Order: sequence, then structure tokens, then C-alpha cells
Amino acid sequence: MLATHILVTVALESGTLRFWDGVGGPYVDPDTGDVYRASQFTEDALQSIEAAINGEAFTLALSLVSVPTGAADEIWEYDETNPVSGSVIQISLQNCDQYNQPTEDPEVVFTGTLDNMTVTDQTSESEEGDSQRSTITIEATNVFTLRNITNRAVLSDVDQRARSAILNPSASADRFCERVSQLLSKTIRWPNW
Repeated sequence: MLATHILVTVALESGTLRFWDGVGGPYVDPDTGDVYRASQFTEDALQSIEAAINGEAFTLALSLVSVPTGAADEIWEYDETNPVSGSVIQISLQNCDQYNQPTEDPEVVFTGTLDNMTVTDQTSESEEGDSQRSTITIEATNVFTLRNITNRAVLSDVDQRARSAILNPSASADRFCERVSQLLSKTIRWPNW
């Protein structure tokens, strides 16, 4: 049976975090030697990844569940001292054979920047006693975030210029909105041959 691994890479100032969606031990990339920690994504996170791959999502929320509390505390403390906002996040798909060995290079399906990160703790009761696990939720955005305006209004001239500068950095300043308002006083004349 063929499998696909979801690989998540987060490039922080002090180093790179790597996770893969699965249980068991770490996954080692045979070409680069990069080690990905096993993690479990929520079902909502998998749906968000699917929407991002299909180009339907401009923001992406990933939740890692059942993270040991000690590791989550370290991540929370790091975020308090070195904000993670603006760090690059990349999601790749790795096709594997029936022995869980990679068959080709991973394909990058989403690249964005971290916008926010939250850590929540959960305590569950079991026969061995109470156990505490954490959930880490990260929110990432990409270049399509500019297409969404919270109040659902039409883009203003300033918004249009900012959007155009990011999507087309080598082009001259976009003056479309400025010119449209000037067309109000114009009369369109059809050719008279």
C-alpha cells in the first residue's frame, strides 16, 4: 500500500522545526538527512492543508495534538522571548512505497509566513493517573491574504497599491483605482466613421 507523508518545515531564527504527520519514530529524509518529528494533526488541520493545496485558502491553521507538555512549554517560552511571527513555514508532500520509503523528492504545496501561535494544555485521566498533553496551533498566511478584506468593502486606492506592490514588485505603482474615479466625468464616444 502506497503512502504519502505530510512534511512541515518551520524556519525560525534559531533553527528549523520539522514535523511529519504520523505516529512512531522520527522520519529521516534520505537525501538531506533532515529529521522530522512524528506528530498528529487534527482533522481540521488536514482539511486546511487540502484547501491550501487547492488554492482555496489564504490562511492556514495547523494544530499538533498530543505534544508532550515539556516540549510545548519550551516552544511557548521560545515564542515569548523570540516572536515567531514572520517565520517561513513550508508544507510538502512525500510519496512513499509500500515499505514507507520515499519514491521521489518531496513536492512543496504551500509556503507562507507564521502569523500566530498558541499553546493549550489538556489533562486526561487514565488508569495510570492523570496525564497532561498539549496542543500547539499555528496560523500561517500567504500572498493571497491581501485578497481578503475584513469588512468586505471594495479595495481602496491604498489597498490596491499595497496589493499590487506585493504581487508584482517589479512593476511601477498601480494607479488603477485613482484613474477609475476620473472616468466618472468622461463621456465615451464610439467611433463615427
